Amino acid sequence: MNGKVMNKLSYGLFVLTAQQDGRDNGCIVNTVVQVSSTPNRISVAVNKSNLTHDMILATGQFNVSILSEKAEFATFQNFGFQSGRDADKLAAVRFARSENGLVFLTEQVTGFISGKVEQAIDLGSHTLFIAAVTDGEVLSEVESVTYAYYHKNIKQTAPKAEKKGWICTVCGYIYEGEELPADFICPICKHGAADFKKL
Repeated sequence: MNGKVMNKLSYGLFVLTAQQDGRDNGCIVNTVVQVSSTPNRISVAVNKSNLTHDMILATGQFNVSILSEKAEFATFQNFGFQSGRDADKLAAVRFARSENGLVFLTEQVTGFISGKVEQAIDLGSHTLFIAAVTDGEVLSEVESVTYAYYHKNIKQTAPKAEKKGWICTVCGYIYEGEELPADFICPICKHGAADFKKL
C-alpha cells in the first residue's frame, strides 16, 4: 500500500486547546469533523501522549481554532513539534477566550468552535471525543487550510535539514541512523515508521 494516499483525504488542520487547573495548552490536530447538525456535534481524535488529550479527558471541554491558508510554519512548529509539558505554547501567540473560558487563536485562523464532551471512545493510541458545539465564531473569510495545502505550500517553507538518516514526512523530524526500527514512533507528531523516508 502507498501510505501517501492518506494525504489525499480532504481534511483541515486545527489548533485544539484546553485548560486544566489554570494552565492553558494546545496541539495541532487534523481530525475535527462535524458528525451531526441537529443537535450540532463534532468529533476530534487526539493522541493519548498529548497533554491536551489529558486536559480534555479531565475537564470535558475544548476549543478548536480553524487554521487558515495564512497560517505560518512557525505556528505548526509551536503547537505540533513540541510538548506542552516542556513549553508554554501560548507565550508567543495572540489569543482570546471564549465563553467557556478557554483560549482560541485570533490570528491565522478562520474561526473557532467550542465543544463540551458527551462521549469519549478509546481508539488505542487516540481517544475520539464526541462533543456538543457550545459556541463558535467566524473570524476571517480567508480559506481554511487543508492537509494537502499544508504539505504543498506551508511545509515547503520549512528549513531543510542537512542531517543523514530518516525524515518524518509529516512533521520533518529526523531520526539519525542507518536503519529505522519498524516499530519507531515519531516523538514529535506520533506517526509511525511508514511515514518516514530515507534522507
